[in-house]
Formats: sequence, structure tokens, C-alpha cells
Amino acid sequence: MLTDNQLLRYSRQIMLPDIDIAGQETLQQAKVLIVGLGGLGSPVAMYLAAAGVGELILVDDDSVELSNLQRQVIHHSSSIGAAKVDSAAQRIESINPDVSVHCVNHRLESDELLGWLKKVDLLVDCSDNFATRFMLNRCCVAENTPLVSGAAIRMEGQLLTVDPRVANSPCYQCLYPSAGDDNLSCSESGGLAPLVGGIGSMQALEAIKVLTGVGETLVGRLMIFDAKNMQWQTLKLKVDANCTVCARR
Repeated sequence: MLTDNQLLRYSRQIMLPDIDIAGQETLQQAKVLIVGLGGLGSPVAMYLAAAGVGELILVDDDSVELSNLQRQVIHHSSSIGAAKVDSAAQRIESINPDVSVHCVNHRLESDELLGWLKKVDLLVDCSDNFATRFMLNRCCVAENTPLVSGAAIRMEGQLLTVDPRVANSPCYQCLYPSAGDDNLSCSESGGLAPLVGGIGSMQALEAIKVLTGVGETLVGRLMIFDAKNMQWQTLKLKVDANCTVCARR
């Protein structure tokens, strides 16, 4: 049940026929796990909090550094040296105190992640390496948990939604059968601030759509953004018959 203050806070969303009060109450009851509170995780966490997602579980084992502040907009100069999850939690509190936040200040292994996935409705992957992305994908498929995955490097970004609840939904490993270069990161290759902000915002949008059932999600499609030439490209994906993660489901 939404309070009078919440009805006012979320009034612009509630005005949308696809959301309405029922959709807002669904968001209020939702629990979302966010892995990575960097360039992608910053807008994801802030927009999901502002939109009224009831509980956010923040996962990151890193601390805020000066070089983060160019693109990781959830953190402040005064946050340098603090754990990213704690810095993010403080910002979320200032955005929307109605949101419950749980901080996990260490890297999740498969067993612990599987335990969390039993408690949440959705995972948003804002990590920065293939090993973590593969592990998150495997666990989400195993637990039938929707996954919104984003990536951004240099001036390129991509977005993919995996929903094991949907028949013939390809997973992340269908897209990348083997690991790529783990050294391909912003610290090694650079990254443009508005690019990660844009991809992260799209991840938050996808998360809201998955949670509320509004519209068509990116299940079975990969969106690629070329910021340099300002072009979006959408590729259709199919389940890889030889995928070791999802082909036998």
C-alpha cells in the first residue's frame, strides 16, 4: 500500500497507464541485486531507488578512488577511500529514504550468490570482467532469475537481458561461448562518462520493464551503441545448441 507521500513522489510514473498504482506497488515490493557500483552501477542504483524499487542489494568489494569520480556519479569527492557500497548507500538514502539497502562489501562466490538469488527478483550485472559476467549468468540461469547485463568501454556499449523464465531465451554464454580479454577495462582502455551513464540508465529501464512486465524487453536481442558515430544496432540472438549453461534447459 502506497502512502500519500509515495503517491506524490511517484506520481509521474503512476500517471503512465502501463505502470499505474499496481505497477508502482510491484516496484515497491521488488528486490534487486546490483553487482558493481561503478560507472554502470551508479545510474542503475540511483534510478531504481528514485523509481521506488523496495530493496536494493549492493555488491562491490572496491573503494572509491579519485579516478572513479569522472564517471561513477553516485560517489562524491568526500567519498574517496570509502567502500563503494557504503558511499552508494548514503547517496541512495538521500535520493529516497523509503528504499531498503543491504551492502555486500566483498566479491560474491557462486554459493553465496545462489543464496541471494533465492531472495531477489532480478540481478543487474554492472561488473567489469568476463569471469564475473559468466558466473552471474550461470547462477541466474540455474536459479531462474532474470538478468540485465550491460557493458561499456572506450566509446562503445552493449545491453542484453536474459530471462530463464522465458522459453528459448539465450543467455550471456550463448553470446560469448568463451572468455575474452579480462584486461579490457576502463582503467586500461578508458571510458567516456556519458556513455556508461547512458548504458546504465538503459539497464535501469530494462530492470523496471522486467519487474513490471511492461513492454518488450531485450530477451533474444543484443543492443550495441557506438557513441563516436551515435548509432544503435540491434542483433537477434538464438540459444546456442552447444551452450553449456542453458542449451539443456
